[in-house]
Amino acid sequence: MLKLLMTLAMSAIVGFTAVAVAQAADGARYGKQKVVYHINLPGGDGGKYYAASLNNIQNHINAVGKDNIEVKIVMHGNGVGLLQLAKSDLTLQGNVTNLKTQNVAFNVCANTLAGRKIDKDKDLFEVFDEDIVPSGVAELSRLQQMGYTYVKP
Repeated sequence: MLKLLMTLAMSAIVGFTAVAVAQAADGARYGKQKVVYHINLPGGDGGKYYAASLNNIQNHINAVGKDNIEVKIVMHGNGVGLLQLAKSDLTLQGNVTNLKTQNVAFNVCANTLAGRKIDKDKDLFEVFDEDIVPSGVAELSRLQQMGYTYVKP
């Protein structure tokens, strides 16, 4: 009987240790990451694509840890609609602002702004000079050359 209790106790200790090691490994599972999210599609009904994309980004940050990830969002073409819609959509505004507080950069293509005659100050939610990149497509390539992982939500 004593032998059985000792075996059960040892099994429990090994089991708890394995769980603790697995949980510790989970926290460090992903390591440091640099990622660029590419948004160039229309938002769809009520901006569902934009909301889902921002949700994916938040989930990514949550999984890796905000101190372990550097995120840039590059928008061009129809993707600029995300910040156009955020101008009037309070939920989208909140999601954008929340991500910005986690150091997520929202980069907007200057070619798209010029080609579509979009005024960053009047037509887009919280876009500043430093957020504008000359070419969205070229920026995606540049960031990938710098080691950013490309994600298309």
